Amino acid sequence: MAIEFPNSMEELVYFTSRKTDKGSIKAWAKRDMCPECGKGLMAKPKNPKTGKPKIRASYYQCPECDHEVGKTEYEGTLKVEVIYTCEHCQHKGEAVIPFARKKYQGVDAFIFECGSCSEKIAITKKMKKPKKK
Repeated sequence: MAIEFPNSMEELVYFTSRKTDKGSIKAWAKRDMCPECGKGLMAKPKNPKTGKPKIRASYYQCPECDHEVGKTEYEGTLKVEVIYTCEHCQHKGEAVIPFARKKYQGVDAFIFECGSCSEKIAITKKMKKPKKK
């Protein structure tokens, strides 16, 4: 299964590109089509004055039919696509994981395993450093 790199940031809910000492990660979550009309991509509602998305909105809205879906309900259906180079074994691979952050060494992170060495790789929230054991 080959993961397609996104064409623009407009079709994404989440994107990150990170480099570590020996590895790298590019991860993104694509927006889904509206479950009601199937025409528009779901997005945060836009501020009518500025035209920019309301970042702290608790729901996603279809620009075509104004159908609204709660943030937790919508984000539960998304998948994070990852292209990575493992920090431990330098294996280059791809992964698809659910858009759900879990606690990893005291920090919220998307967690997946390397396809070669099965070492856990974490994409931390806001580039926080995991706590050392």
